[in-house]
Amino acid sequence: MCLGLPGRVVTIEPNPLGMTMGAVDFAGNIQRICLAYLPEVQVGDYVLANIGFATARLSAAEAQEVTTFLCDLDDLNSEAESL
Repeated sequence: MCLGLPGRVVTIEPNPLGMTMGAVDFAGNIQRICLAYLPEVQVGDYVLANIGFATARLSAAEAQEVTTFLCDLDDLNSEAESL
């Protein structure tokens, strides 16, 4: 199973090979990922990323919903480990 993480696009730039890359903020952790699959993405947009590639564009509400869900899962996992 693959897990996509939501993040906000901070910068967009082509790499030396001509692929569109960008810096994406994942809850304060900035990572450089490939944006080539989403040519319509702009700085400030939210994307769903998996293994270094943006795979879908999200609204701010969708990004927040996914983030909340993942935090809830982490809380459940922490509770289960403490049993």
